[in-house]
Amino acid sequence: MSTAGPLDLAGRRVLVTQGSEFMGPALCEVFAELGAAVIADDRPLLDPQAPAALVAGAGHVDVLVANLALPAPSTPVAQVTDAEWAQVFEHLVHPLPRLVRAVLPQMTARRSGRIVVMGSASALRGMKRASTYSAARGAQLAYVQAAGVELAPLGIRLNAIAQNFVDNPTYFPPEVQANQAFQERLRREVPLGRLVSPREDALFAAYLCSDAADCFVGQVFPVCGGWAPR
Repeated sequence: MSTAGPLDLAGRRVLVTQGSEFMGPALCEVFAELGAAVIADDRPLLDPQAPAALVAGAGHVDVLVANLALPAPSTPVAQVTDAEWAQVFEHLVHPLPRLVRAVLPQMTARRSGRIVVMGSASALRGMKRASTYSAARGAQLAYVQAAGVELAPLGIRLNAIAQNFVDNPTYFPPEVQANQAFQERLRREVPLGRLVSPREDALFAAYLCSDAADCFVGQVFPVCGGWAPR
């Protein structure tokens, strides 16, 4: 009988996109600590051919972590341009199905695989001046729910983390956290009363990639300190 803990990922090859942004640094650190071989790529996957090339270059992939990010626009809805809309979807939405399509043949052949999307709770609760970003993140979550139930019979588990108020360098850099108005908002809006730590979030992502989470299919998990509906 194995004595490995439930989050033992020894021997698994994990591909993390945009590894230096959003949750990338914490994900790479935690997955490596848990024994995984981490393949991290830093580039935004804007070229339609880039996701397939990335997966091909990675070789054997047991786990795909779609960590897609860009600084969120804060444009009033009446002022959102077609260019802004296209840019946000090109960064956050279009790479996702391309990544999944690229990794599916090998996962299907093995009848085994884990895909986790690092999404946003902005798709679960309305936010002013966030219509473009929220729409893109919502598209990610809808894709996960639909594709997840389709892939489950193939032995592939696709799920998403919908997060907000998680400490990360893209959306909550030190200068934001040092702002008194932000700290007041944190106390007012987040029942947890603090940011979720990067490690807490990354450990939950690791759990979703482990054998212990085999029962989860096309699900969206809020990780936001109670900010979004549960």
